Amino acid sequence: MIDKIKPGNTFPDFELPDHTNKSRKLSVLQGNNPMVLILSRGKFCPKDQTQMKDLLDFSMKCTVGYSVLLTIAKEDLIGINEYRQTVGANWPFLYDEDGKVRDELEILEYTDQKHKPMIPYTLVLEPGLKVYKVYNGYHYWGRPTTHELHMDLREVTKKIRPDYKIDTDEMRQRWEKDEKEAFYPYGQSGKETLARMNYALDQYGE
Repeated sequence: MIDKIKPGNTFPDFELPDHTNKSRKLSVLQGNNPMVLILSRGKFCPKDQTQMKDLLDFSMKCTVGYSVLLTIAKEDLIGINEYRQTVGANWPFLYDEDGKVRDELEILEYTDQKHKPMIPYTLVLEPGLKVYKVYNGYHYWGRPTTHELHMDLREVTKKIRPDYKIDTDEMRQRWEKDEKEAFYPYGQSGKETLARMNYALDQYGE
């Protein structure tokens, strides 16, 4: 594993087209939220399809937990839409037809000379694209369960949300002092909060 995907380091802020063919930066999609990023082989892989289907219910938990779910795969525009529709996903998929992510991260799955995909890592990122946890999914059992992702997002949320422990005297005093920036949505507009919860990407702030 190269340094860019080691815990504690910053993941590159790639800019790639999404399933609507609009260019998106990872940092904009993430905002100030935790992110689960799946680097996927692609729609041809049954293990990847199974993982995406396992995440369907979990995606709703990410929505109410103010966390971002994102998949990147070495597909073209048609392929990424076929992939997303096949698994029934409602979260954004980015496509990387030229293998930019694979090559920059040096994660070519060299055992597959036909598709030349990425090694299927799943990463949990703190805000600022800081790597918190990395799972190597070359074997299916190396991929995280939704329970493991739940635990990871719990720990990240504890770190980044001042109001995680809202039942303290300190937080009550901050509220009474009108220090609302310490409480969700932390300066983000209500419109943007709702847009992010519904993956209404065109309404995200830049």
